[in-house]
Amino acid sequence: MKWRILLLSLGITFICIMIFAFASTQVYYKSSIDDSKEFLRVYMNEFDISEYSIDEHGAISFSDKLNGARVTFTDAQGRVIADSITQDELNNHLDRAEIHDAISNGEGFAVRSSSTLGQNMVYYCKNFDGEFLVRIAIFTDSDWMLFVKTLPITAQFLAIDIILCVILAFVATHFILNPVKRLATDAVTNKNVASKYSELTPIADILNERNRNIQLQLNEIKYEKELAERARTSKDEFISNITHEMNTPLTSIHGYAELLDAGGMTDEQQKTAYKTILTQSERLTNLIACIINFSEIDNDDLPPYNVDFSALAKETLHALKPEANKKNITIIEQIDDNVTVLSRHERLSEIFGNLVRNAIKYNKENGIIKITLNSNALTVEDTGIGIAKENMDKVFSRFFTVDKSHSGKNGGFGLGLAVVKKICRKSDWKIHVESELGTGSKFTVEF
Repeated sequence: MKWRILLLSLGITFICIMIFAFASTQVYYKSSIDDSKEFLRVYMNEFDISEYSIDEHGAISFSDKLNGARVTFTDAQGRVIADSITQDELNNHLDRAEIHDAISNGEGFAVRSSSTLGQNMVYYCKNFDGEFLVRIAIFTDSDWMLFVKTLPITAQFLAIDIILCVILAFVATHFILNPVKRLATDAVTNKNVASKYSELTPIADILNERNRNIQLQLNEIKYEKELAERARTSKDEFISNITHEMNTPLTSIHGYAELLDAGGMTDEQQKTAYKTILTQSERLTNLIACIINFSEIDNDDLPPYNVDFSALAKETLHALKPEANKKNITIIEQIDDNVTVLSRHERLSEIFGNLVRNAIKYNKENGIIKITLNSNALTVEDTGIGIAKENMDKVFSRFFTVDKSHSGKNGGFGLGLAVVKKICRKSDWKIHVESELGTGSKFTVEF
């Protein structure tokens, strides 16, 4: 970067200096020519026909008075009469611009290289009453020669330019690159990149966007990994819980079957054995049905339809009141009429039935259940045993029960709330719980 800035600045300044030198030479050259014309006019005013003869002697005398300026006399037709510098035979000068203009207009100027002397000269010619012409010429440098003469000074400027460009390159890279380096450092350390320089703001925005995208990708990767440690853990727990839940009835069935096969049991003992085998078989069947139902929710692609949730809730409560009456539980209903929800009858029945059955099951004797249903949400609140803080994040987990003594009774295996959670998630509804141990719980489903 330093070398690029150095070479670029050198190239630009070199071109600028050379253009300036050439332009200055042209300005100076034009100015010097204009000054020379004025000097020649002044010189011509010194000519007096009574003082100088129109011959070689007069030309030399007039030249001496003009500090060596070249003096030429010609006749009215441009033929050279005498010249102060050369005594060689001179031809007709009518083709010379200054001679031609003087014959036509009374005076004439010209700047050119003398064919006689081989040097650049400024000529001024004046017509004296049509009798003869007097021409005065002084030496001058050409514009190119003036440019060549300025080269030593130009070289000094170029040397100074090189030094300044080197300093500029190092200073510029310091001021230009340091803010960029800071941006890069901030970007690497995942800081919010910002710059006080407006020119670097687009770069800062790009780096911030890149950091956000990287962070999002990292979060997605982290989330996917967490979903995979939880899926794996959940799978292990699921298998462990299923094994445990199935093992209990199978053990009972197997044990009583062996006793029956061995014989020697009384009629009463056989009746008890048959009853236990039947009960545990039903329990095992219910468990398998619950597991199948839980698994099929994700694969359930049947279309939803409008369900009269108010009528369904009242019908379900009517069926569950005998169970609540056994514990002398009071049910307070605040169910709006004609609450319609886009779902399916069996899914809403599962949600409402599971929440109310849990409120009855884990309630205290003489407790209260308050049920609120409107077009926005369903709330089931009880005065039961409540949930400990450390178990709040497990409430909707599979096979989790607040009171292990209830596990397996009346078809309960800790899958009810897991089913409710899965149905709500599939329907894009929100479900949350508020609870205090020993006081009660409040479950809310927001449609």
